[in-house]
Amino acid sequence: MKLAIASILAGSVAAFAPSPIGNQYAATSTQLHARKPFISGNWKLNPQTKDEALALAKGIASSITENSPDVDVALFVPYVFIESTMSSVDGKLSVGACQVCPQLKGAYTGAISTSMLKSIGVEWALAGHSERREIYGETDDYINAQCLKIIDEGMSVMLCIGESLAEFEQDLAGSVCAVQLKKGLKGINREDLDRVAIAYEPVWAIGTGKVATPEIAQNVHAKCRAIIADMYDQEAADAIRILYGGSVTPESVDDLMSMPDIDGALVGGASLDASKFGRIINFKSAVPV
Repeated sequence: MKLAIASILAGSVAAFAPSPIGNQYAATSTQLHARKPFISGNWKLNPQTKDEALALAKGIASSITENSPDVDVALFVPYVFIESTMSSVDGKLSVGACQVCPQLKGAYTGAISTSMLKSIGVEWALAGHSERREIYGETDDYINAQCLKIIDEGMSVMLCIGESLAEFEQDLAGSVCAVQLKKGLKGINREDLDRVAIAYEPVWAIGTGKVATPEIAQNVHAKCRAIIADMYDQEAADAIRILYGGSVTPESVDDLMSMPDIDGALVGGASLDASKFGRIINFKSAVPV
């Protein structure tokens, strides 16, 4: 490792500054909270029992009150907890799947299809999370197949993108996000983008306790929006929601959500604590939402 992460966080904001005029991916920003915020939690391989899952879901749902910000909330939970979690949250939030199989049926032991998920009321699924890319070897082509199948089934997808520590150190976040966005969204029509959200998750910040500064995250988000404008058009880019993920906490969420191109959060560890995740849902905004 060439640099300590702490030094990187302190000194690398300039690396993500808006690109010069003329670069097709020059960063742009949009009006603060031009899009409805979206706060989501990814439970991963947690909790360990159904009772624990239900208690957690109920605790999270209870934190959503009439005084909460006007935000969308979703939990991405293990398959075995999906239906019981749905029934426990009183319709206050969406319950999604952590990933899908792009095939609908056949000899794919252990796989879960979009049609199976839709049949029990699932509306959202993740695709492209870095843990799926790294641990399970999911390629950009496979992730694109997941995205297409989710959209084809009439569901919505949250496409996860982000750079490794080595790529971060080499100032390649914009390039990595461009590749992952272009490959992940390949074949998705403009009219279907209202069922797509993007989660920018720098891999070096996932589960490490390190969070990209709001300035770093904002500049990468703005670059991602510029990439989408290049792929589709500016109106589409302005409409799509781009969430930040990577050790988001109650202490960091307010500053992150004050940035104009950060439309929400995909939360890992803190989503396993109802009090912490409730505070993230009820973030303190610089402007009314």
